[in-house]
Amino acid sequence: MNRETAQNRIVRLVGEIQRHNRLYFQEDRPELPDADYDLLFRELQELERSFPDLALPDSPTGRVGGAPLDKFTPLRHRRPMLSLGNALQESDLLEFDQRIRRFLGMNSGEIEYVCEPKMDGLAVELVYEQGILSTAATRGDGITGEDVTRNLKTVRGIPLRLPLPAPHLMELRGEVYLPLAPFRKLNQEREENGEAPFANPRNAAAGAIRQLDSRITARRPLALFCYAPGEVIGHTFTTQTDFLNTIATWGFPVNPLVRKVVGTSGVIDYFQEMGRVRESLPYEIDGVVVKVDSYPLQRELGEKARSPRWAIAWKFPPRQAITIVEAIVPSVGRTGVITPVANLRPVEVSGVIVSRATLHNWEELEKKDIRAGDTVIVERAGDVIPAVVRVLIDRRMGTELPAKPPECCPSCGSTIAKITGEVALRCLNLACPALVRESIIHFASRAAMDIDGLGEKHIDQLLRLNLVGTVADLYTLTSDDFMQFERMGEKLAEKLLGAIARSKHRELDRFIYGLGIRHVGEQTAKLLAAAFGTVGNLAAATMEELLTIREVGPQVAQSISSFFQNPRNSEVMVRLMAAGVSPTTTAKQLGGRFTGRTFVFTGTLTRFTRDAAKALVEQEGGHAAGSVSKKTDYLVAGDEAGGKLDKARSLGVKVLSEEEFLTLMEGAESP
Repeated sequence: MNRETAQNRIVRLVGEIQRHNRLYFQEDRPELPDADYDLLFRELQELERSFPDLALPDSPTGRVGGAPLDKFTPLRHRRPMLSLGNALQESDLLEFDQRIRRFLGMNSGEIEYVCEPKMDGLAVELVYEQGILSTAATRGDGITGEDVTRNLKTVRGIPLRLPLPAPHLMELRGEVYLPLAPFRKLNQEREENGEAPFANPRNAAAGAIRQLDSRITARRPLALFCYAPGEVIGHTFTTQTDFLNTIATWGFPVNPLVRKVVGTSGVIDYFQEMGRVRESLPYEIDGVVVKVDSYPLQRELGEKARSPRWAIAWKFPPRQAITIVEAIVPSVGRTGVITPVANLRPVEVSGVIVSRATLHNWEELEKKDIRAGDTVIVERAGDVIPAVVRVLIDRRMGTELPAKPPECCPSCGSTIAKITGEVALRCLNLACPALVRESIIHFASRAAMDIDGLGEKHIDQLLRLNLVGTVADLYTLTSDDFMQFERMGEKLAEKLLGAIARSKHRELDRFIYGLGIRHVGEQTAKLLAAAFGTVGNLAAATMEELLTIREVGPQVAQSISSFFQNPRNSEVMVRLMAAGVSPTTTAKQLGGRFTGRTFVFTGTLTRFTRDAAKALVEQEGGHAAGSVSKKTDYLVAGDEAGGKLDKARSLGVKVLSEEEFLTLMEGAESP
């Protein structure tokens, strides 16, 4: 393809992809299947790789992030990003309204206000020049922020180009936030890895925006609501309502809860309504922003030193409170992580009585120097477990006691393991009461023993009736046991018993995965099953034998060894075998064209699913790994391939496109 043809195609692809992004992210009416969208995106990536100087500044390929920066550069705002004065109670709002009326000389009539939820995120400014997003900055001190253009471009809801005709210059202010659902998932992953969770979504969003590596930012599902203009040349807005309605038609995200009201009574009604729905929203808000709707009136009112006279933030009651740490006790989480928890003198935090708060991990506890008897500030954000923000050192009396990590599991008394490379302490006992529920749910899941119909509700009833204590107890259940359940009939009971009986002969790799051994996922379980053939052989394996397996490093080997050396786990295994659980093994294809070869798949595959690709490799005697190493022979890279592709190139691993992989499968090229 010559340069002229490539340039025309790039322009067309950018326009098409931006249109489909708008339909998907702003209008919720996608027209194109994901696979077709991926093909367009990949074609654009390939053209930009071939003709890098033709890449457009608003190319959607910028969404995936680029190489890390050394540091952020300062960026001065054309107009200051002012802070808002606060109203903490209704009388503050009424006084705000009276000040405006006095300043404007209004003796009668009501002022029209626009009320918006006050997002608890990070304020940013987007700058569009000639309709294209040119720069983006944090608020900073209001005068100068940090250039975070590359990071903001990864936020899917932000248009990279304005529809024509576009203003010559358009500055937009908005709030970047992390919705609660991905925030909770992120914190769950951090806790499972022994890392301190983020105290609130705002910290998580701010941390993502200020990453020097924009690829990390791209992996966080950040969102944005726009709320104000900065400098605008080439378009005139008459009111805040006009501004929000207009930018919404241009593809910018605007909070749908924004409302124009008349007078302070309208503002009060809105504030009370937001207070009622606050806990049901998919994001955090900490109050309501109230603005005079008319832009001519805003200009007449002007600004004070650091805040406008025409706007105010009416804050909800604080989600922080001061209380006393009465004791620090160890608590066992669902993955066996033993964390310190503060038992607090009960205190009300944003309408909820809080008596416990997480202290994250023992190293964090020592770092913050939190002691029993300390006076502390606690914070509650959304559904997140309350956390101790900081100690009020000046209130110490000298009688406070530091806490020490436990030497054994507080739930079952088993020896605690500290896995190399982790800060977390873990209980590895499969029979530990604190782990039983999650271990049974995992064991019965589709990817493991696939006990059809045995869901969380049934497992909860089994636990409530003390019918199970480990996964082995599932195989001793009777029809009479199930008939104790609420709304349980004989047919359903027999169906559940049948599903349990059928699971006795699942494949060995699924059984190993179902045991829930730390760091042993589905792929590693397949490798272990193929290498050792029986559960007994795996249980008896030495560290040296485990380390001979592909993808099994010291951390994974130690986890497997510790699991089977635990006497209580050994007892569970004996009971499973005695109940007739007899995992089956499938002979591995020997002599296939890929025997001895290791493949890794990364990115979005468009011609087949990743599971199907792995199955094709294994059918030919090859190995489909989950990560790139020196032992990897081929990396098959789909769209948006990231870190694995970089690592493969650095190690000299051969990289294949999907088409090249298919050619290899068809036998046109020898491995």
